[in-house]
Amino acid sequence: MLTALIPTYNYDIYPLVVELESQLRKANIVFEILCIDDGSLSDLNKENQKINALKNSLFIENKTNIGRSAIRNLLAKKAKHEWLLFLDADTQISNKKFIENYIDEIKPSNQIVYGGICYQKNKPKKNQMLRWVYGNKREALNVTQRNKDKYLRFLTLNFLIKKSVFDQVKFNESIPNSRHEDTLFAYDLKRSEINILHINNPVYHMGIETSKLFIKKSLESVDSIVHLTNNNLIPKKHIKIMKVYDFLKKTFLNSFLIYIYVKHNSFFEKNLLSSRPSLLVFDLYRLSYLCLINKRK
Repeated sequence: MLTALIPTYNYDIYPLVVELESQLRKANIVFEILCIDDGSLSDLNKENQKINALKNSLFIENKTNIGRSAIRNLLAKKAKHEWLLFLDADTQISNKKFIENYIDEIKPSNQIVYGGICYQKNKPKKNQMLRWVYGNKREALNVTQRNKDKYLRFLTLNFLIKKSVFDQVKFNESIPNSRHEDTLFAYDLKRSEINILHINNPVYHMGIETSKLFIKKSLESVDSIVHLTNNNLIPKKHIKIMKVYDFLKKTFLNSFLIYIYVKHNSFFEKNLLSSRPSLLVFDLYRLSYLCLINKRK
């Protein structure tokens, strides 16, 4: 009936799998749990090997890294059952009816179901504040908010999908192994007219990186968006930051944003690394960086 799939890299996923396996057993359904470490060669995999002692659960270690898109496709290929539940390694199940809530949505009319994401209420350390603030404001949205733009508000860390639908779309393995494979996956769902059902069944996102690392990843994300749009994999009108950039370019304001980035880069980073980071500053930082890299091309 259901295969739970967890791609991981240098992360202890045993507690997540234990809770998942417990809920699946209580649901009294046919299931399996498949986990693959994507070539991290981490000592944490000694703990993850304990997964193999759980019911219908398997942990595999890749010897080489094949990337975020390919590892998800590989997991789906190995799955035996009709429905696939994808969970990221750095998530934590937030309620005792998590599996029950998803099983309730296993219907012929549904193709893909997204449960959502949430964050712990307690503030993290100062050097993690940017990721926590961003996550709470931009990702931890209720069903009504997500349905306003059901494809752009979809994240691949917690979703249920019919295997036949996944085989139709899959993750694109031709793109660089950097960022936004989930954005492209969601756009391909939209283009294929595959409906996403949003429900209230979130997981906690536990992997909150430092603000410094999140800034680095955010700029890499901008690079990825430029690659996707330049190669006609996603239209610019589908991505908000690209729509804003096109407006700036038409009004010749992009040069002003480049000046701001070059001259005030230290101001941006001082704010973003502080205990009270501004998302307005964060947006301006990414937008001005986009103007700069497009000017170089």
